[in-house]
Amino acid sequence: MLYPFLTGLVAGAFILASLERVFNVREVQPTYRLALLTALAFLLAAPLPLLAHLGHPARSYEIFLTPNRKSAMAMFGFVYAWYLFVVLVLEIWFEYRKDMVLWARQARGPKRWLLYLLTLGATDLSERSLRFDDGAGRWITIIGIPSAFLLHGYVGFLFGSVKANPWWSSVLMPVVFLFSAIVSGIALVLVLYMISSLVRLKPLSMDCLNKLAVFLFYALVVDFSLEALDFLHRLYESEESIEILSQMIEGRLFISLIVLQVVLGTLIPLVLLATVSPALQKDGFARTSDELKRLVYLGSAVLVLIGIFSVRWNVVMGGQLFSKSLRGLTVYKVTLFGLEGLAVTLGLLVLPLVILWALVKILPPWPEAEARLEPRRLDQGGLAPAPTGS
Repeated sequence: MLYPFLTGLVAGAFILASLERVFNVREVQPTYRLALLTALAFLLAAPLPLLAHLGHPARSYEIFLTPNRKSAMAMFGFVYAWYLFVVLVLEIWFEYRKDMVLWARQARGPKRWLLYLLTLGATDLSERSLRFDDGAGRWITIIGIPSAFLLHGYVGFLFGSVKANPWWSSVLMPVVFLFSAIVSGIALVLVLYMISSLVRLKPLSMDCLNKLAVFLFYALVVDFSLEALDFLHRLYESEESIEILSQMIEGRLFISLIVLQVVLGTLIPLVLLATVSPALQKDGFARTSDELKRLVYLGSAVLVLIGIFSVRWNVVMGGQLFSKSLRGLTVYKVTLFGLEGLAVTLGLLVLPLVILWALVKILPPWPEAEARLEPRRLDQGGLAPAPTGS
């Protein structure tokens, strides 16, 4: 359950970052670097729930040494490696290379050499080199968009291809997972952007928040429509499993599905965003103060994250709550300790935030932290400061 939730945040955050780099949505530029670092932090923690689930996690490397091309789970190891090293790490490197060189010139001690090490010795800051960085980063982002679709769409493919489980078996499952990932990624970056700006006592860009709210609203509409279509399709088919699934929704999953996922995680955020966002409503309540809009955006994003977490819970746990004979329901008991207990789950949820904090300390994503290149240093390389003489 935690694994598809984390990978969804990765895919959604990267797709949000691509809006500025590929589709030139300038309003979301303040969140571009933050979205990239968020995707990297959560991607580094994403496989840990799977490793905790394995009986012998130390053997996981054998997936790469002896791959089974017919196993979607086995091939995902290569998808993960591609997305981590070829897409995310490379794009972040090209995006930050100029800044790392300039920061290294100003830094002292271990941080100076750490930044120089991260540049891999590529300290050329000529105009031609910077143009290459920008072009390479753009092409990597273009390649990364379908890679992000593959990264999380595959998770839905795993569940949707289990024909023996009527709760999972659906051709819409990969698409539903993908759009819910986009929703969760936008909501997470919005929350992180607002909280980090408040902590640093920096003003929030209302243009950025309004645009994020619009994207969150429309992505949420599409996601909810797909989930409703999938549910209506199951009702129309009315297979022998529909009775036990109805009992499960009305009983075991009522709180997590109806209350948390549908009402709190979808309907209430849709109403709040449609009421307050000036891009969605030009008159009436849209003419409210910026402070109220910020509160509504933050609250809506938090509710959306709770709703998407409930989606993952309902999918993963729901498919295991009814017997194979379709004659009754089982009970899932949450344990406190153990590799799959509540304590480890909370730790794995906090770990990506700790990783993100460390990344932000090394590579600040804030617009005001971006290093400015003086014209006289265009043709200089290395770490030595520019000469002060004429």
